[in-house]
Amino acid sequence: MTYDPSKVQYEQLLDIFWENHDPTQANGQGVNIGDQYRAVIFFHSEEQRKMAESSKASLASSGRFSKPISTGVVESKDFIRAENYHQQYYEKQGLFPRR
Repeated sequence: MTYDPSKVQYEQLLDIFWENHDPTQANGQGVNIGDQYRAVIFFHSEEQRKMAESSKASLASSGRFSKPISTGVVESKDFIRAENYHQQYYEKQGLFPRR
């Protein structure tokens, strides 16, 4: 996935992100457990970091979750592409139709 700020605002990505995972589950999501499955928001600028932290703080204070938000906010650095068998994983498993 490539982020194009001319098509979607960063705040919209944050909203979608919070809606599509359990931000209270540390080191994994669902049955996928381990540090490699942890939920993290990567930022590329100080502006993005501030927006991510603000969004996280807003969710934490909303009362929506009884447990603390464990999702991290981390500067984006080196990117290592996942192995080929992980690419389009949901489509390959028949769980999400290709568009």
